[in-house]
Amino acid sequence: MVNYAFDLAIWTVLFFITGMYKPQWPLFFLKKPERFLILIITTVLVMITFTLYGEGNRRDKLEVISQPTTAQEPALVPVPVPVPVPAATPKSR
Repeated sequence: MVNYAFDLAIWTVLFFITGMYKPQWPLFFLKKPERFLILIITTVLVMITFTLYGEGNRRDKLEVISQPTTAQEPALVPVPVPVPVPAATPKSR
């Protein structure tokens, strides 16, 4: 997701630069495009970019935390457990 954020950031910068130079190029479908509209669209794209970047970082951190450790656990060795000795019974005479 972080890669998509960088890609969108590049497109946003290109959109902003071309739109500030000639608003008719990125907004070719409008009859009279304005630079203010370019500024509004760029602001929305920047917010989307930052959200994508933050969410991608959050998911990467969760992925690292949820992965099991690579260190192997020591093999379990049976431990001797003391067994109680039965009480001596009294001898009959």
